[in-house]
Amino acid sequence: CSMGNSTSRLYSALAKTLSSGTVSQHQDCLEQADSARLDPIDPKDLLEECQVVLQKRPPRFRRNFVNVKKNAASNHRPIRVMQWNILAQALGEGKDNFVQCPMEALKWEERKCLILEEILAYKPDILCLQEVDHYFDTFEPLLSRLGYQCTFFPKPWPPCLDVERNNGSDGCALFFAKDRFELVNSANIRLTAMKLKTNQVAIAQTLKCNETGRLFCIAVTHLKARTGWERFRSAQGCDLLQNLKSITQGAKIPLIICGDFNAEPTEEVYREFSNSSLNLNSAYKLLSPDGQSEPPYTTWKIRPSGECRHTLDYIWYSQHALNVNSALGLLTEEQIGPNRLPSFNYPSDHLSLVCDFSFNQDPDRLL
Repeated sequence: CSMGNSTSRLYSALAKTLSSGTVSQHQDCLEQADSARLDPIDPKDLLEECQVVLQKRPPRFRRNFVNVKKNAASNHRPIRVMQWNILAQALGEGKDNFVQCPMEALKWEERKCLILEEILAYKPDILCLQEVDHYFDTFEPLLSRLGYQCTFFPKPWPPCLDVERNNGSDGCALFFAKDRFELVNSANIRLTAMKLKTNQVAIAQTLKCNETGRLFCIAVTHLKARTGWERFRSAQGCDLLQNLKSITQGAKIPLIICGDFNAEPTEEVYREFSNSSLNLNSAYKLLSPDGQSEPPYTTWKIRPSGECRHTLDYIWYSQHALNVNSALGLLTEEQIGPNRLPSFNYPSDHLSLVCDFSFNQDPDRLL
């Protein structure tokens, strides 16, 4: 975790990760990261170092932003939000069984550089990640030095710990640019279902936009996976919505929710968010011709049971309070290739979602 000014020392930071997830090692890393915050990283330098590590891999896929709000009037810079399930390293190597993905493509020393390259390419103001199991030795030390304030909430009983030589718990992580926002309130939420605490979590933070003085809430979550758990996800979604109603004072504070919901648009939990009193809309619907349909997929993988192509990842937003100016287009089937994801080209089985938001200009409808 120790990092210095020069690019050679940046390379050292990228080339090394903790070999296990013990508390003492994580504490050592946190202490070193605290001192490292005094020494900012130039994102261009970090990107160059990532590209040195990745020079034997195919180039990163190119994706274009699609303008969805024509001639949007705004008196402030857009707020760029990135949502991404980055694939926990322990799960990718030990549990998920991506039968068409060579193990060589999953090497953390290179895969982390693919993840960082994607983040650096889109320069989000707010970054919401799931399945983060290298928070302490990679993402917190590096992103804090890029100017982000970092928060991590691990799962109580992470499946990563079942994998030999794991790097500790995975969970949700939320990062925001300190030069753009001020933290007003932060809540770590352990989701409940049928009045029982579950293994799924969320982070919700109320931020103040320095440029406009406006308050808004950003939340990140990851709901229960697998077929047969639809009612469970529905209950988790209801619990999260109840928490967010309280935090946003019944939708008085604009809201953005990022997450891997592990639910297709046909599921009850999706309908709960669509019909919530928080007046939410799904940002990526706006890419469809009629503005009413979700993308055909946000994850595409091949497991022993067969090919899995699903829409599971969403960015929800308060449609009365916020405008979506643009959204990052998804990878095409041709780009993804016949072996699907992850691959030497792309580090996760889920695609990143990126949207540019602006505040609605109607002063009577916002804080």
